[in-house]
Amino acid sequence: MDCQEEVKIIRTTGRNNCGGRCVILAHVRNGKIEKLTTDTWAEAGGSIPLTACARGLNYHKTFLGEDRLRWPMKRAGERGQGKFQRITWEEAVDTIASEWTRIRDAYGPGSRFVNYATGVSALMRGNSLAKRLLSLDGGFLDYYNSYSTACIRQATQLMYGTCETGNSLEDWLNANLIILWGHNPAETKFDCGTMYYLKKAKEKGIPIVVVDPRKNDTVLQLEAEWIPIRPASDSAMMDAMAYVIVKEGLWDKAFTDRCCLGFDREHMPEGIDGSECYLSYLLGEKDQIPKTPQWAERITGVSAEQICRLAVQYGRAKPGALIQGYGPQRHACGEQIARGGIMLACLTGNVGLSGGWASGAADCNRHQNPSFPQPVNPYGMKIPVFLWTEAVVRGHEMTELDGVRADGSGSGGDRENRPLCLASDIKMILNLAGNCLINQHSHINRTSQILKDTSKCEFIVCSDIFMTASAKYADILLPGVSMFECENITMPWQYGDFLGFGNQVIQPLYECRFEYDWLCEVAEKIGLGREFSQGRTKEQWLEFIYNELRTRERELPEYGEFKEAGIYRYKNNPAVIAFEKERSDPDRYPFPTKSGKIEIFSEKVYRTQYRDFFPAIPRYVEPPEGAGDGLAEKYPLQLIGWHTKRRCHSIHDNNRAMEKLDPQMLWMHPKDAGERGLKDGDRALVWNDRGRMKIPVKVTDRIMAGVTALSQGAWYRPDKDGTDTGGSINVLTSLRPTPYARGNPQHTNLVQVEKADELDKDL
Repeated sequence: MDCQEEVKIIRTTGRNNCGGRCVILAHVRNGKIEKLTTDTWAEAGGSIPLTACARGLNYHKTFLGEDRLRWPMKRAGERGQGKFQRITWEEAVDTIASEWTRIRDAYGPGSRFVNYATGVSALMRGNSLAKRLLSLDGGFLDYYNSYSTACIRQATQLMYGTCETGNSLEDWLNANLIILWGHNPAETKFDCGTMYYLKKAKEKGIPIVVVDPRKNDTVLQLEAEWIPIRPASDSAMMDAMAYVIVKEGLWDKAFTDRCCLGFDREHMPEGIDGSECYLSYLLGEKDQIPKTPQWAERITGVSAEQICRLAVQYGRAKPGALIQGYGPQRHACGEQIARGGIMLACLTGNVGLSGGWASGAADCNRHQNPSFPQPVNPYGMKIPVFLWTEAVVRGHEMTELDGVRADGSGSGGDRENRPLCLASDIKMILNLAGNCLINQHSHINRTSQILKDTSKCEFIVCSDIFMTASAKYADILLPGVSMFECENITMPWQYGDFLGFGNQVIQPLYECRFEYDWLCEVAEKIGLGREFSQGRTKEQWLEFIYNELRTRERELPEYGEFKEAGIYRYKNNPAVIAFEKERSDPDRYPFPTKSGKIEIFSEKVYRTQYRDFFPAIPRYVEPPEGAGDGLAEKYPLQLIGWHTKRRCHSIHDNNRAMEKLDPQMLWMHPKDAGERGLKDGDRALVWNDRGRMKIPVKVTDRIMAGVTALSQGAWYRPDKDGTDTGGSINVLTSLRPTPYARGNPQHTNLVQVEKADELDKDL
């Protein structure tokens, strides 16, 4: 007799840190997933479908393989060796609860830290749940910024006072020109709408220009014009474009006079010399160096002719949209690159205009998202997320110049006139569903050295579903569940008008558990069980938070209906033009800055200690490890990273079937490869003072000469000599933070490359 069940189709949604948030239809028989399908135009009912790419359609092959972590373990060797022995869940919970309170009592609540993690990017996620319990237990050292957007968000806030600077995507079809500056949505997958509307714009005949050191997939798919540029030199090109726009009479002076502060001498903050304005810098009134296209050509590698042409094209296009990606601001002076794009939008009057684009972070939220309720953190202190390794080594020495902040909600907010500083180094790290402990953080060799020293950070808990590079540094390692083994609610990444429900598809494998369940047990052990859970299961929390959101988003259906459908697409989606009211009547509707205007000149920067190393205007600053750095004599090639279509950050790197989409190779221009005797597919040694790796090269004219590129997210796999063989770019990246945001500079690196078989004997 045939005992095969009928195939059930269960709707769920992706929960990775990917803007696609695709709808996944799991075809399940006898408790096993047979295949995955995805959203269609017919099912989307007139909305843009949330269609899965190759990554989404391979979720089951990535997450349900034989390499899963299966049970709790404790470290049995040196941190980083990956040696563990099996323990019970009871022993794991007892150990965590004991160390949790020991470290709190010995060093204070600020010695405890929850590491940045995005392996679960949904409503219920381990890191936010851990923060909830720590807040109930006296507090913890928190962080601000993200690895993705530290510079662009702080720069946008500095100039506009908000990150809500984007128009709704359909408005791109009203532009006369679209410039994608370091923006590669075809591979990064910001959402399902961006490429759709860009392709519509292309069909409509709207010119599209991409500025990027690499001829990326977005250039190819849109058949766009490609302008290659040296990494970290973007703001020099922006300055030169501004110079041309002014000289050609394309400056929208009426807009800058009415809405901006600090562009010219006549519109400066009170008491500040007019020579500090942006126009004075542009014309070279102080340094005798006008910021001409010829000046910028030497820095950027972009011809003066191209710079002039693009400047005039953008200046005359009005409305035109200069859309900034996140890659350029992940450079050593990333704040200036973000500020430069905003400055160009202001100079041409493309702010608050249909078909224009205010640039910067460009958030555009038409609907509210649910959030997990968090109690006040009594400790109340925060650091820039990128500086957590510094806080392990010298947290007690860190001050405001390191980016230490008090959020005003806890004890840190009661310090009044005393200097802000931390009370302790980090002694405990909870790393839940994240690979930033090692793999996604900079300077892997230095980070590994810090974490191996158990006298510094004394206790590390990791929860994951694989033995990642980060998981190897755990003292207690716990097996988590995949998206198919629990319920959750997902929200758009940046753009999108929907909520997704992640229905459970199969039972949890082995002894795997969702973080909420064991955190409840830790809470019980430390006497906070009821306060932490409020008597709710994780499923009850989802329903409670959703119903609370329904009191504000009244269009949402009943919870049961939403859960069954697996998706709700909002129907009431009014068009948004950022700053439309402020543009038309800035006196009645001031910009949300201290001055009420767009602050091209930042008095906030000028009147603080930041002015010593960070300019008050958005001008070019020569970066460390840029092409002009003296270090280039030793390491003559620039190295950048990019987000590959093969992975979502570091997720999927263990799925070998995905490798054929984009093999992990170092991109090199034929000129640079030829000088080193390298042919396509040859194995090369790539190194600098921070580390080295062996990797095949891809010789291609899709990258400019003098620049190499390596997709980020590959898992760190050192050989016995410490040379990485997995292609993890962070073996070579710097821990030097950016000047103002204290963000990550992971695309600004100098390296040398040679043929591996010729150097293996000597290095």
